[in-house]
Amino acid sequence: MRLSRPALAIAFGLSGIILGGIVTAAADDGAKGEIRIGQTLPYSGPASGFGIIGRAQEAFFEKVNAEGGINGRKVKFISLDDAYSPPKTVEQTRKLVEQDEVVMMFGSLGTATNNAVHRYLNSKKVPQLFVLSGATKWADPKNFPWTMPGMAAYESEGVVYAKYILQTKPDAKIAILSQNDDFGRDYVAGFKRGLGARAATMIVSEATYETSAPTISSQLATLKASGANVIFGVVLGKFTSQMIKGTAELNWKPDLFFVPTSASSISFLAPAGLENAVGLISSSNQKDTLDAQWAGDAGVKDYFAFMKQYLPNADLNNSNYAAGYHYASLLMNVLKACKDDFSRENILKQATSLHGLSLPMLLPGVTVSTGPDDYLPFQQLRLRRFNGKSWVGFGDILDDR
Repeated sequence: MRLSRPALAIAFGLSGIILGGIVTAAADDGAKGEIRIGQTLPYSGPASGFGIIGRAQEAFFEKVNAEGGINGRKVKFISLDDAYSPPKTVEQTRKLVEQDEVVMMFGSLGTATNNAVHRYLNSKKVPQLFVLSGATKWADPKNFPWTMPGMAAYESEGVVYAKYILQTKPDAKIAILSQNDDFGRDYVAGFKRGLGARAATMIVSEATYETSAPTISSQLATLKASGANVIFGVVLGKFTSQMIKGTAELNWKPDLFFVPTSASSISFLAPAGLENAVGLISSSNQKDTLDAQWAGDAGVKDYFAFMKQYLPNADLNNSNYAAGYHYASLLMNVLKACKDDFSRENILKQATSLHGLSLPMLLPGVTVSTGPDDYLPFQQLRLRRFNGKSWVGFGDILDDR
């Protein structure tokens, strides 16, 4: 499944603001016969396309309630618009916690927006579960025990690419181009960690770019001149297109060419010419609902049946619906494990006690495992290669463990 992370990740490196204040009302922990779940998403503003994730989840919990709820309790899912603006996230989160008395926050989008309420939610011991951002900071149980990430960490993805290079091209000469922010630094840190002691000799050239830069042509020329035969491009948005097209224009044909999942959308490849993207390598841990190979898969068939019944007018080509369905499935498993105790403490306990959990949209062999000291639910990925039309998975499941 293409998770549509590109636009989401563009703002991930931005710094946030910190909310202070006192919570005057406590969550009812399900005492009123319902499980109150809060969320903020951009239903307006520059990232409004991701609001579809919340619409899918509203429909998902509508289905759950129609089937009797979770352990006999109905779910009240309250998803508010933060316009992808940290100050608005603060305002809406305060409302959800202090007025709507939600027992937890779930699946809110973005690094800067979640960072704006990170300390607030932890100081009030409100679970901030399955944050939709790959920043490493969300998996910090020692300092922020009430926050958990919901995506594979950028560092973990970097490790996976490095492991593949060590397995298949141990004599590689590697060039790295990365965005000069936390997004880029997380990926590069993981990549170097995966290479271990060999990073110093295998990496022959590194360059960075600013998001405000008009082009990256000079960086590409410098990287090519290094003699590298492997490229790792930690790029986003227009820079993905520029890197692919620019490499082709330089007649540079590296043996391996990696871009992060965040840059793998066809919308970024097309401007560069899809023929120039052939052979590009990225990764995923989920089934692509639009890929014919999964047409007969039980999990994918259930997803399409759900969409037909609850969102019959939705554009099934928009993979954000599948993303919403996927993360709601994960949360439902956590809530079921709570049995009759929907206190914040028990919700966190169950979220950090997942062992080999299979989900309908995950690739075969990929499971979810967490622990009190391991807050990363997704550490397994499968590489995939672009064939000129679509991404095709290959090789074994790789992980950052």
